[in-house]
Amino acid sequence: MYRPQEDTWLMVEALEEAGLPRGGRVLDVCTGTGALAVASGLAGAREVTAVDLSRRALLATWVNARARGLPVRVRRGDFGDLVGRGEFDVITANPPYVPSAGMPDRGPARAWDAGPDGRSVLDRLCAVLPLLLADKGTGLVVHSALCDPDVTLRQLRGGGLKASVVARRTVAFGPVMRERAGWLARRGLIDDDQEHEELVVIRADAA
Repeated sequence: MYRPQEDTWLMVEALEEAGLPRGGRVLDVCTGTGALAVASGLAGAREVTAVDLSRRALLATWVNARARGLPVRVRRGDFGDLVGRGEFDVITANPPYVPSAGMPDRGPARAWDAGPDGRSVLDRLCAVLPLLLADKGTGLVVHSALCDPDVTLRQLRGGGLKASVVARRTVAFGPVMRERAGWLARRGLIDDDQEHEELVVIRADAA
């Protein structure tokens, strides 16, 4: 389960600035503790669906939402399973994006490991997002600049969405990135002495 960190709070700020339509339907994918689902409920969403593969994450989301009396429904599974089952006015996503040598199928690393270029989940999300957004819907996705935001923008635009970077923040490496810094440097993803990464929030709007 992924605990709220700098990328979570950057997304909360971006969600506030985007202006969630009151009474809208929200989908929070890779919900973790449900921080973004809760933020959406507090912003006036009529219905919030929180999706994750982790049972512990969904339990935490359910508890956090119920403690605030918010209309959050939890669903275990992959966000791709929701295609064809309704559309959403807002989709928030803080997916795994840390470059990794492999892809774990269980354990805590599943919340952040995302393959050699950090895009194993991002690429699928970019392909599915246009199919899940309602007309005039908005998607917000956060990830590290190590994963190449230009690729995300091209994929979203290729799916017919208007996409742009709406927030950036430079943060110090957390424990996972510090432990992995040597491997990342050998792959040319960071400089040898690098200790910070840039986070970006990308907004995608349906016509």
